[in-house]
Amino acid sequence: MKKIIVTGCNGQLGRAINQVYANSTEYECVNTDVAELDITDIDAVMKLVDEVKPYAIVNCAAHTNVNACETDVDNAYKINAIGPRNLSIAATKNQAKMIHVSTDYVFRGDGDKPYLEFDEVGPISVYGKTKLAGENFVKEFARDHFIVRTAWLYGDGKNFVKTMLGLSEKYDKVRVVGDQFGSPTSAIELAKAIAYLLPTDNYGTFHGTCEGSTNWADFTREIFRIAGKKTVVETVTSEEYSKGETGIVAPRPKNSVLENYMLKLTTNHMFAQWEDAIAEYLKNM
Repeated sequence: MKKIIVTGCNGQLGRAINQVYANSTEYECVNTDVAELDITDIDAVMKLVDEVKPYAIVNCAAHTNVNACETDVDNAYKINAIGPRNLSIAATKNQAKMIHVSTDYVFRGDGDKPYLEFDEVGPISVYGKTKLAGENFVKEFARDHFIVRTAWLYGDGKNFVKTMLGLSEKYDKVRVVGDQFGSPTSAIELAKAIAYLLPTDNYGTFHGTCEGSTNWADFTREIFRIAGKKTVVETVTSEEYSKGETGIVAPRPKNSVLENYMLKLTTNHMFAQWEDAIAEYLKNM
């Protein structure tokens, strides 16, 4: 069996990766989270990878609290940049493939069309800057690598979908931002794309999101419609919403729609439409 080290195994994507490979007779997941492996510790990473001798490393670990990253800068760089660097060095030493999951936040988000893999990056938050630094380290140190940028992820774990459904149980009306656009993406759909790329030599940077786009308010309306909730969604601007928040609110990209251009240019793999993916997710909750 080919071994795949999965970091961040307890997160939404880590769980989805395990689900996709659950019945595999070819691949075996070696699961690690922060309790088993501190990816910011180069010695610990080298030791584990040397012992496991994996076919591939799939890095799902990240500091994803976007607001917290604004003040927890050192930790954000350690986890989102140094961690991927360490894993990449270990992967190359052991001739393993490296798959690193990145984000739409590497872009400024002020464009008027979906971002391609070839478009200029320009993160506006600490989270985005640290994730871009991680991408650059992977390119520098991982010989055989895939970087997969995703967005608006939901799966088995804490996420926007579950938060909205929870609010619908308590309130008749919820306020949701309507001026940020993206592609809600199922963790299972992303895991399937990763499993598709893994055995290939089709290395490089890919966008991996469900097809189509929406805004947070309309996404919420679709969630409520499918779930049969009567809760009213009031659309507000990012500025209006941030006034009700406490603490530092990181700037968000207004348009972070990603086009899966490289997948379409180089493979036959297609993501599901976001509407179909959320319907499937809610059916199986």
